[in-house]
Amino acid sequence: MSLHLPLKNKEYATILSVYAPTLQAKSEEKDIFYSELRHVLQRTPPADKMIILGDFNARVGQDADDWRGVFGRHGVGNCNDNGRLLLEICMELQLAITNTIFQQKYKLKTTWMHPRSRHWHLIDYIRVRQRDLRDVLRTRVMPSAECHTDHRLVRCRIRIRIHPKAITRKGGLPRKKYNHSRLQSDEVKAVFQASLQNKFENDSSQIDPSPELLWDQLKTAILQTSEEAPGILYQKEPGLV
Repeated sequence: MSLHLPLKNKEYATILSVYAPTLQAKSEEKDIFYSELRHVLQRTPPADKMIILGDFNARVGQDADDWRGVFGRHGVGNCNDNGRLLLEICMELQLAITNTIFQQKYKLKTTWMHPRSRHWHLIDYIRVRQRDLRDVLRTRVMPSAECHTDHRLVRCRIRIRIHPKAITRKGGLPRKKYNHSRLQSDEVKAVFQASLQNKFENDSSQIDPSPELLWDQLKTAILQTSEEAPGILYQKEPGLV
């Protein structure tokens, strides 16, 4: 799965969620998976911030010297065949495994316990482009999080600035904004309350309306009163959203 997020300054972030074949899977199945993953990564715009997360069913070990830039000095255990496949594509596309960057307790790094040996391993990763490592503040496991799975939840804090989308009403008209701080004035508050009370008293709705109708009437009354009360509705300049 992929998610394309607009950031500020006309930048974008692409987030990928993947599930890799297990160690017992056939080589052909693994080749297809990594071929498809490579294709997706290569067609992603180079300027995008890349965040790849998921269960890779791979152990990358602790040999940071041979895979310089791919992961840090705080890996777990030994590398296996799936781990080498993962490290190779990371080296090829200049990706970094953020789980191994930060020094922390063993239980805050391992994500899955082998059902027979009962040993904990790190097989769930969050990867970013090596150039974006400076924006990664922390990657750690949440041991106490209940996820209804035999894997531990992995959380990553990343410094990105998402560009807020302009909110418009139906028909493309800008949403009205209200200065609620004006209600702190006793004079404005008295006018607002009197007007709102008058609308409720003059409401000729049915005796036992539905909750949806009640909510619609309440919302309409509050919005109309806000527009009528002095100084609550912001007066926007023409053409501004």
